[in-house]
Amino acid sequence: MVEAVQDAGVVVTGAGGGIGAALARRFAAEGARVVVNDLDAGRAKAVADEIGGIAVPGDASAIVTEARNALGGTVDVYCANAGIGSGGGEAAEEEVWAQAWDVNVMAHVRAARALLPAWLERGEGRFVSTVSAAGLLTMIGAAPYSVTKHGAYAFAEWLSLTYRHRGLKVHAICPQGVRTDMLTASGSAGELVLAPTAIDPEDVADALFKGIEEDRFLILPHPEVAAYYEARATEPDRWLTSMNHLQQKWEAAK
Repeated sequence: MVEAVQDAGVVVTGAGGGIGAALARRFAAEGARVVVNDLDAGRAKAVADEIGGIAVPGDASAIVTEARNALGGTVDVYCANAGIGSGGGEAAEEEVWAQAWDVNVMAHVRAARALLPAWLERGEGRFVSTVSAAGLLTMIGAAPYSVTKHGAYAFAEWLSLTYRHRGLKVHAICPQGVRTDMLTASGSAGELVLAPTAIDPEDVADALFKGIEEDRFLILPHPEVAAYYEARATEPDRWLTSMNHLQQKWEAAK
């Protein structure tokens, strides 16, 4: 058992399935009291009933107060997991870009805005951001997703560097392919890039809890992402050329 989360009040957004459900189950198994959030009220209730948690359905941007009340007044851990895997390029509709920005970035900002005053006052709190390896690297065929996941990572990084001396713990989870509905919806690009090394949602939860025990910011359920991230930083042109070859392979197969 991870002592840091025993009897903690935990909120997991987008927890009706996939990574979110796996996180909710793991937190509950570790002795936490868990609020399960999802836009789909039925799915939220199903997971909450399974783990002995509390379902708080609705828009992840606007449930902090209700979740806090459901937990008896205190949120100790907030998992900003809800996300949207928007595909397309620069020509994607304005609405697609706006929705990706709102769900993948601004929902995190709004949650932090609501949670930080209490956390900073008592000198502790934990913010878990489900980002994606796309936030460290990129994803072919998905400009809105890639750009906004970069934003989600940047915000988690900013939170950590700004408030860690005041007791805030931040974790950024950056997996590649995970066997979820989002992977299925990613189509041929996902099949090419993500499916070959896809892991289960429970593997992501395992990686997070190992990171919590080791007090690490960056959580890499696919360890090889570290080498890709290093190559991107140290040899950007070589890395971009390699990614462009992947783009051409995808285009040729469509």
